[in-house]
Amino acid sequence: MEPWLVVGLGNPGPEYGRTRHNVGVMVVESLAERWGGRLKSHRPTRCEAMEHRYAGHRVILARSRGYMNESGGPVKSLMDYFDVPGGHLIVVHDELDIPFGALRIKDGGGDGGHNGLRSIRRSLGNGDSIRVRVGIGRPPGRQDPADFVLHAFSGAQREELPAILDQAGDAVECIITEGLAVAQNRYHTEARS
Repeated sequence: MEPWLVVGLGNPGPEYGRTRHNVGVMVVESLAERWGGRLKSHRPTRCEAMEHRYAGHRVILARSRGYMNESGGPVKSLMDYFDVPGGHLIVVHDELDIPFGALRIKDGGGDGGHNGLRSIRRSLGNGDSIRVRVGIGRPPGRQDPADFVLHAFSGAQREELPAILDQAGDAVECIITEGLAVAQNRYHTEARS
């Protein structure tokens, strides 16, 4: 059975750890904890990764040790190292154009201005991945989106974040075990109140 690769996009270091732009990494870390493990240094790919058997499927959870806009090289290295086919790459990332707390699952597509997706697309030569998009909403007023994504969630949002991370993890598991269409029907959600 071909392996699955689940990559959470984000930036390294404690100053970025709990920012909106790192919600993809937060989902992968949450899944690792749920599955009783943790991400460890995987030197050949410049990533932190964890292999796990989930419902009979071989799954590699990972995050790059580099910056978001340099995600492509490490993702390609992981795919090559673990011999992951294009249809088995799941990228979990933040999405400005989706209200906070809403989830959308998409097969392929453009990068929509997301630097991490752009880097992956450039390195792989295509946009062949399943994307779990976690809504972070638009910045208030005239705040620069680049500034907005690099700041922490509000206090009220932080209270809701564990449930959102769990739901995104559930969606990843559903993609692996039941397929994209079932996951889309079950986990496309509206904004949180």
